[in-house]
Amino acid sequence: MRILVTGGAGFIGSALIRHLIGETDHEVLNLDKLTYAGVLSSLDPVGDSPRYRFVRGDICDGELVGRLLAEFRPDVIAHLAAESHVDRSIDGPGAFIQTNLVGTYTMLAEALAYWRGLDGDRRDGFRFHHISTDEVFGSLGEDGYFTEATAYDPRSPYSASKAGSDHLVRAWGHTYGLPVLVTNCSNNYGPYHFPEKLIPLIIIRALAGEPLPVYGDGSNVRDWLFVEDHARALRAVFERGVPGETYNVGGDSERRNLAVVQAICATLDRLAPRVDGRAYADQISFVADRPGHDHRYAIDASKIKAELGWAPQVRFEEGIERTVRWYLDNRGWWGDILAGRYDTARLGLAKA
Repeated sequence: MRILVTGGAGFIGSALIRHLIGETDHEVLNLDKLTYAGVLSSLDPVGDSPRYRFVRGDICDGELVGRLLAEFRPDVIAHLAAESHVDRSIDGPGAFIQTNLVGTYTMLAEALAYWRGLDGDRRDGFRFHHISTDEVFGSLGEDGYFTEATAYDPRSPYSASKAGSDHLVRAWGHTYGLPVLVTNCSNNYGPYHFPEKLIPLIIIRALAGEPLPVYGDGSNVRDWLFVEDHARALRAVFERGVPGETYNVGGDSERRNLAVVQAICATLDRLAPRVDGRAYADQISFVADRPGHDHRYAIDASKIKAELGWAPQVRFEEGIERTVRWYLDNRGWWGDILAGRYDTARLGLAKA
């Protein structure tokens, strides 16, 4: 198949492209604006493949999107391009409205026009796959799980913008018949993760001997999904999923934030001990909580397991070790980012 991936220089998008080029015969066109979090070097492992092509551009540019669809003639649009950091959405929500809502609308409008021009099997086989987040569901208490039927209750500008984009995609499916798919995933982690997110941030600050900020008392719970498992899930959905359906994707790895930080510290203690012999956990520092911080997310992924045969393969303990090793072995990748784009400073203090 031919697959147009939007946001393919981002964390999840690049993992999907590396998987598709490395494990399938599909052709991939990567459309990415290369904002601060778009890191083209994340695609160096597949950059020389004749089945991979990159175009720098904005999903809000309907003329560009329409031209690329006409030229590349994709069988699948895997729509990942999005502003995705909660703290940044608190400080500057406007970019999230523009990319996540206006950008998704533009993609849908151009995809509909393209799909209507297809014939026969190509029209029947086309899919618009929108990749979203479990944060659209709001916050859970100590019990229960998000399912595909959970009511939306977004709490941050980021999650509200993603909820809106989910609704747009479903509306284009119901109103215009566009064959759409939606997936809502839990927190991803793994190699090539931009340093502003919790796990890479903690690794990098620990190695620098800096305080390791934990919001509030660290009791907030997330379900952690290794990014390579997520890439396999996305492929399963757009290859075998039923148009109009939603699939939740989770890692079966609920952990409190403090426990995640402690696991990273313990792994670093083994793999890269501090020269003074102290434990990295001594650097943990509790800071003011994020405004509106959701207490707990947890995914019920039984539908995708039963219907599409997908299940996470990487346990949290294995995933953390693989992630820490990758950051230790690839200091050049994240060093370039810190030198030019991001200094690991605290964001999201509700100054908008």
